[in-house]
Amino acid sequence: VLLVVAFLVAYHQNKQLIGEKGLLPCKLYLQSVKKYFKGKINLDALSYAPTIIWFLDWSDMDSILDNISLVGLATSAFVLVTGCANMVLMAVLWALYLSLVNVGQIWYSFGWESQLLETGFLAIFLCPLWTLSRLPPSTPPSGIVIWGFRWLIFRIMLGAGLIKIRGDRCWRELTCMDYHYETQPVPNPIAYFMHRSPWWFHQFETLFNHFIELVVPFFIFLGRRMCIVHGVLQILFQVLLIISGNLSFLNWLTIVPSIACFDDLSLGFLFSSRRGGVKDRVVQMQARQAAGEKPPLGYGRCIRQVVNISFGLLIAYLSVPVVLNLLSSRQVMNTSFNPLRIVNTYGAFGSITKERTEVILQGTSSPDPNDPAAVWEEYDFKCKPGDLKRRPCFISPYHYRLDWLMWFAAFQTYEQNEWIIHLAGKLLAQEEEILSLMATNPFEGRAPPRWIRGEHFKYKFSRPGGTHAGEGKWWIRKRIGAYFPPVNLQGLKKFYEDRSWPYPVRD
Repeated sequence: VLLVVAFLVAYHQNKQLIGEKGLLPCKLYLQSVKKYFKGKINLDALSYAPTIIWFLDWSDMDSILDNISLVGLATSAFVLVTGCANMVLMAVLWALYLSLVNVGQIWYSFGWESQLLETGFLAIFLCPLWTLSRLPPSTPPSGIVIWGFRWLIFRIMLGAGLIKIRGDRCWRELTCMDYHYETQPVPNPIAYFMHRSPWWFHQFETLFNHFIELVVPFFIFLGRRMCIVHGVLQILFQVLLIISGNLSFLNWLTIVPSIACFDDLSLGFLFSSRRGGVKDRVVQMQARQAAGEKPPLGYGRCIRQVVNISFGLLIAYLSVPVVLNLLSSRQVMNTSFNPLRIVNTYGAFGSITKERTEVILQGTSSPDPNDPAAVWEEYDFKCKPGDLKRRPCFISPYHYRLDWLMWFAAFQTYEQNEWIIHLAGKLLAQEEEILSLMATNPFEGRAPPRWIRGEHFKYKFSRPGGTHAGEGKWWIRKRIGAYFPPVNLQGLKKFYEDRSWPYPVRD
């Protein structure tokens, strides 16, 4: 399911973000990598940015991005609908998504991308080589792979817990949840009400978070029952996070390795007991195994055992720097120590922003942007806060990459996020592709704006039942100042030329 969502997001948004006329064109990125390695597509270049796009014709990058997304979408949908997969299909899905992540630049720079790739890599070895049987009797899942998934959820949770304890002092003072619901990247309506919980409840939430992330992971190693308790607690925790925020497919994805904490007996209630069903066939297989009947140890099974052992040794070897990072007082989160992102470090919200700021893009048709009488009209994004009366959205596990990056841009500067000026130029040209990422275009059906500016505001939730809420406002805001000055297309021409970006053309 999550691969379907990931490829769907890629299909709907890649052209606007990294396509031919994208905010950060991936063709320019690959050209710069190639130039760095002396103009050659050699092993060094492939190691730096592993992607099949190196071997394709770059003359129509939009089609390449679309085709990769569509092939991935079709393949993952087949696996979802049929419930069948093999190593070949899962390897194709992994390679396709790896190819997108490694040209996605900042749009694909978050921990859940690496986590999806690591989970997908583990899933390759969970499946039989060729057969598409739902229950292949000759290739049952290896215990090594099951422990690979358990090792993944252990690192995810412990890494998240340690980065918090070592990071923002509010995690140690049990006050971080006083701010989190309001300042998280893309709040939802539940967060609006959760933010107003009493202080003692927020402290309890923080303590519970520490328990789940710092103590519960070790349950995995304490026998079957405690391992099952670990799986139950982690899944319930992720469900709570899903309910209270829009964190892309991160929490949905974290549920996947938690399932490896359960065995057949504990999951049996999920399946029908009808004759000939999956549960019945598993029982028969277990009965034959208990009677001493084993599948013949043929050539294929020998190879599979060698592959599984090699897989385990590879995971152990690649885990060394990851473990050292976990033990380090200078722990970093969401980092990969290998170009294929097979074993990675994880962590989330090591620091918490105490105030929410937003960049609001505004356009005007006035010839003089400094005219006090100029009317500035606001653009709204799909999901991030803007219009004070618009209800926060429910979007997870889907993900609007532009909205997410706007959250980061708001507590940085436009010089650190040059793509936001690129975005302003595209809005000046009213390019249809970039407007597809916006919720509103105040100049729809009219002449494009002559000027675009970025305004910086401090946002706070209104109080439920209060005056502002009575007026239908979910948010209240106060202007901080200008984020970037008014710009027009002509004035941006050299800015575009210096970066080799395609000059926006009015559609």
